Amino acid sequence: MKILMISPECAPFSKVGGLADMVSALSKQLAGQGHDVKIFTPLYSCVKKDDSFKKAVYSLSVHLGLGIEEFCAVWSKNLGKAQVYFAEFNKFYARAGIYNEGSVSYADNGARFAFLSKAALEFCGAVNWIPDVIHCHDWTTGFVPVYLNTIYRYAPIGGAATVFTIHNMQHQGIFPREILDYAGLPSGEVFNSRNCEALGNVNLMKGAIYNSTKISTVSPTYAKEIQTKEYGCGLDGLLRFKAADMVGIINGIDYDEWNPSTDKFLPANYSVKDMKGKEICKKALQSRLGLNLDKNVPVFGVVSRLYDQKGLDLLAHIIDPLMSNMKIQLAIVGSGEQWLENSFKRFANVYSGRVGVHIGYDNALSHLLEAGADFFLMPSRFEPCGLNQLYSMAYGTPPIVRHTGGLADTVEQYVEDGAKGDGFVFYDATTSALYNTIGWACSTFYDRKKDLENLRINGMKKDFSWKNSAGDYAKLYIWAKNQRSGLM
Repeated sequence: MKILMISPECAPFSKVGGLADMVSALSKQLAGQGHDVKIFTPLYSCVKKDDSFKKAVYSLSVHLGLGIEEFCAVWSKNLGKAQVYFAEFNKFYARAGIYNEGSVSYADNGARFAFLSKAALEFCGAVNWIPDVIHCHDWTTGFVPVYLNTIYRYAPIGGAATVFTIHNMQHQGIFPREILDYAGLPSGEVFNSRNCEALGNVNLMKGAIYNSTKISTVSPTYAKEIQTKEYGCGLDGLLRFKAADMVGIINGIDYDEWNPSTDKFLPANYSVKDMKGKEICKKALQSRLGLNLDKNVPVFGVVSRLYDQKGLDLLAHIIDPLMSNMKIQLAIVGSGEQWLENSFKRFANVYSGRVGVHIGYDNALSHLLEAGADFFLMPSRFEPCGLNQLYSMAYGTPPIVRHTGGLADTVEQYVEDGAKGDGFVFYDATTSALYNTIGWACSTFYDRKKDLENLRINGMKKDFSWKNSAGDYAKLYIWAKNQRSGLM
């Protein structure tokens, strides 16, 4: 099949979260299986353009509404056997951030990503390449299915099926009605409660869900959760209406990037057959974050955006009793809400040698933490898929997770005094549930060494490669393609 990925991020070129990893790894896997895969994404300032980038289109004309015609260049670069195309449009993308700066979203995000959606479709015409399936990622590409069902309805690209992946329901892309004028979409046709309109505004995610041929989420449990009021963020009714066209497919991990036996960021590599390198990584992690160098104390690690969604406020509220009642260390890497950043930095000062904190994103340090920690904390209130629990298991670091979304689908509960399980699972998003589960892991470290060894081995033996997930997406594409062409 000919598959076009339209995405606001694509690792390793641009990345804020797991979406970038998913787009990159899935595209490489599908292309490796023989599909013709192209990725269309912005050329942000963070993209390090070198001599390997080639100009694919010198001046792409993008017709928008209000009589606006914009021009952008398009650059290309190989990503495995897939091809990435970067839209160079400095007016929108030559900025310090991707979506925001200092946690403040860009005021023109609606226009920035309406342009991305329109440019991607115009690019296909410019290079005379019509995809069978267009895979759209999150609200930023929400106008693509709307365009195909309206102004491109009778164009050659109008026959392409659309698959829209919901990575996070919380971010929906809500803008004033005027964004339709800039995008060049027929307001009379799409600005209604059964299409893009929501509470008097334009909701890009709602429009995508309504207009897409098929919908996917990044885990089966999350596909069910978002059909409820608790997790649906106001769109649960529409999602129940579209449930027959929605599936949940768990993300995989890219073992070229995340493999303890080959990881270039580690001071020592290791595998399930020879774990000696993990102890060296633990010492390096402790040294890097200013923790006491003690292999006999368990290190509990965090790599995350520091937000309430991730449940890290729960952790902040129990650090004092954890330090008072348990002989453990905490290693925290991330950035986010100011009060959480300040809280963790304060704890690092109060409990010097026992709490180590790095504020900001550091890829190399993230790899070292996954390898050097004894346990990995993910107390998320909701988690569409989650990747760090997969990385953790691959690195022999049992995760501690709340039973939600992809965490529920991937982490098997530990059973004491046996060989079952690969992590620790709790259900309530409360400080007491998290505290008690950390205590359970702590006692396992000190009192049940054989069980901890089994947990590590069980996790490392799991196969989280993209091969199976890519196969599921290929089936979804065929289903969408057949439905769009009227065969089903």
